[in-house]
Amino acid sequence: MSRSQVRSLLGLALAACLALAGVACTPNQPEQQEEVGGTADISVFSPQLADSNLAANPFTKAMEKKFDIKFTWQTTTYDAGPAAEKRQIALASGDYPDLFLLIPWVDQFKSAELMKLGQQGVALPLNDLIAEHAPNIQKALDTLPDFKAMSVAPDGNIYGLPQWVDCYHCSYQAKLWMNSAWLKKLGLKQPTTTEEMRETLRAFKTKDPNGNGKADEVPITASLQDALIPYFMNSFIYDPQGTSGNNRGTLVLNNGRVDDQANKEDWREGLRYIKSLYDEGLIDKGAFTQNGEALLRIGDHAGEPILGSATVLHLAQAVSLDQKDERDKDYDAVPPVTGPAGMAHAAYNFPSAPGATFVLTNKATKTDQVAAIKLLDYIFTTEGHLEGHIGKKGVAWVDPGPKDKALDPNLKPLFKQTGTEEETGWGAIAQYNNTKQFRDALAVPEDIYDSAGFERRLWEATKLYEGKEDQAAIFPYWGVWVDPADASEMATLQTNIENYVAQNSLQFITGSKNLDTDWDAYVKGFEGLGLPRYLELLQTAYDKSSVKR
Repeated sequence: MSRSQVRSLLGLALAACLALAGVACTPNQPEQQEEVGGTADISVFSPQLADSNLAANPFTKAMEKKFDIKFTWQTTTYDAGPAAEKRQIALASGDYPDLFLLIPWVDQFKSAELMKLGQQGVALPLNDLIAEHAPNIQKALDTLPDFKAMSVAPDGNIYGLPQWVDCYHCSYQAKLWMNSAWLKKLGLKQPTTTEEMRETLRAFKTKDPNGNGKADEVPITASLQDALIPYFMNSFIYDPQGTSGNNRGTLVLNNGRVDDQANKEDWREGLRYIKSLYDEGLIDKGAFTQNGEALLRIGDHAGEPILGSATVLHLAQAVSLDQKDERDKDYDAVPPVTGPAGMAHAAYNFPSAPGATFVLTNKATKTDQVAAIKLLDYIFTTEGHLEGHIGKKGVAWVDPGPKDKALDPNLKPLFKQTGTEEETGWGAIAQYNNTKQFRDALAVPEDIYDSAGFERRLWEATKLYEGKEDQAAIFPYWGVWVDPADASEMATLQTNIENYVAQNSLQFITGSKNLDTDWDAYVKGFEGLGLPRYLELLQTAYDKSSVKR
């Protein structure tokens, strides 16, 4: 029987299994008994940009030669919805590849989904392959406890590997960037308390800081993706929510018990403060409903700048860099402001996404499996990371010069990006062992207001937030594996509760609900949504996890 015939039969067997909801299934895997040898013929499912060609990519060609691989690509879009749908269709039909190589911020396997596929025999355990052929991956598992917690399922198997992206500035997403030129013109300093923030925003609104004689200034704005609430809420109660669409939940640990912040009295006081700013017209009315493009149009407004401040992960989401009038150089990050009870927290956001982007399936022969894990192990090396993620040396990056400085002044610079648009690597597909040390060894110009030094600008801004999180309250969701049997219920509860918090927060801020007369009904509403059950499922999963705080 040919290899394609075997694959077809395995796919049909899986499709039949998946049609029986909840029934675990392990199709026969005759090819896995093969000896290793010869060319690995690996089919890969991966996202691809419209103007890219993974088949012809220089890194693809280099890896085919280095590991004796012949790749066949099944590609999808970078658009998250269609990408996820195509992956699910491939699995349900049985027409899935040997290997999934995904990007977490596009689409990836969720932890519970991955464990279910592993139990069904679709996702292959990687433990032995890693132990025998992947010393660099093994080293990462041995030295990075959070990476191990994300990778190892409760049954001890590694059914897939996530990308480890230790992005420092992404770890504190709820930043506030403010127009320092306006502060200087008005004779003001950066606000340090919630009341000073109010006075600063009032001045932006009423004292014509852009000097055009019009009341067109927008004191502060945000977007659906880059939310406004977390920055201000952390002056009243620890709010773990991220911006950039990351971690919409308000879950915390309260003396070792999983809890939710959004039904607490201090949460109400935070909403009351934000509402007071909104009622004065200090918060842009579109801040809670507009998309990122609309936000950027405010920052890039033709003529005199009209944007006073914005709560965004990084400034370029609010103001485009390299503008002719150099307005992008006028904005600086404002540290957390202190609330009436003395609280000034910053939300910590785990920078890597739990789940899996590298998944070998039961379609892969033993030869395929070994070649694939060796390929990934190479990407875990410094050389492989540079060539795979950044691109070809001499084109995408070069060795630093004697005057170049690393992002972290305590490190020796490792590489310097050229800024080329020529695609010579896999980009985000190969962003695996992306440690903080690797990222901080990037050579970056020292002028933070030059666009070439923008990464240093983010790095220095993040220093203003680091250490101000409530460590005891951080719920390590990234290392918590929910039982696949509870995954569907869990997903529904999570979506309903997070949407309930978001919708009611907006209603309280804008005044369609009253914080005094409607609050008790809002709190009671969590019961009907199943919050106690949600917390129970999470507590059970947390108690079984290897990540404890």
